Amino acid sequence: MTRTTTAATDWRALGTGVRLVVTDPALLDTCNLLLARHLAEVDAACSRFRTDSELAALDGSAGRPVRVSPLLAEALAVALRAADETDGAVDPTVGSAMDAIGYDRDFILVREDDRPVRLAVRRAPGRRQVRLDGATGTVTVPDGIRLDLGATAKAWAADRAARMLAEAAGCGVLVSLGGDTSVAGESPAGGWQIRVQDVTGPVDETPARGPYATVGLRGGGLATSGTTARRWRRGGHDLHHIVDPGTGLPVRSPWRTVSVAAATCADANAASTAALVKGAGAERWLTRRGLPARLVAQDGTVVTTPGWPTSVALPVAHPQEAAA
Repeated sequence: MTRTTTAATDWRALGTGVRLVVTDPALLDTCNLLLARHLAEVDAACSRFRTDSELAALDGSAGRPVRVSPLLAEALAVALRAADETDGAVDPTVGSAMDAIGYDRDFILVREDDRPVRLAVRRAPGRRQVRLDGATGTVTVPDGIRLDLGATAKAWAADRAARMLAEAAGCGVLVSLGGDTSVAGESPAGGWQIRVQDVTGPVDETPARGPYATVGLRGGGLATSGTTARRWRRGGHDLHHIVDPGTGLPVRSPWRTVSVAAATCADANAASTAALVKGAGAERWLTRRGLPARLVAQDGTVVTTPGWPTSVALPVAHPQEAAA
């Protein structure tokens, strides 16, 4: 029987907003405790901003194989697969480029920093420089390459958490991490109603400013990537966090926001980020891949690909789908 009652909670982790919704209100607290534990483990493994994280330990490996936890190996495998499937438009070797534009700490601190930056075109080393050996559980990163899993880790963590909680609780679960949303288990009547937000103000502003569309999701994931929310200014430069691996600089895209639905949130997020990098060819690329998407141009014009649902006026289970 499809459930109609849901319960939700909101908090912060991984430097972004967390929203958990379950179809059995009696299980919300238990699920939230499991989610908090999971995200703490993800942070310890994958954070670029923690000196004690597993990912940070790879910075000084000087090209030597390093044994990593199964959690980090899985996160890195997802990032490398995303790089392959997007032809390098999303690439985990952009860590040094992110540092160079000033995104070297939690975003709240980035906005408060006034250190000047020197922008220079420098192609990211590329995914093929990184070796993940599943047999030995080791990762080899050449000297001088710094990894950044920011383009894929939140979406992967949302997928992993939604599946884990749905199996443990036996109910429907929605997990959203900063605009990366994954659902699992039995959906509410009418599906999960999600507001896809074209954020035009600060990413942590509530309620978010900007036009939106409401869509129904019964399975898989939905992700929104954009260049308008996480922005800062340094030394006369307007910067944002979506980096083009081909230049090492913030992407200049005809799109300000791209939302994609896919079988997993990780796939949706890789595609939405890649679409910003691919620019004018993004609509055709998404259509060829059979991915329903909503692209918002810099002037506010909205373009959708086949399969993107018509907006509906139903109660919204997830009140803010911020561009991430």
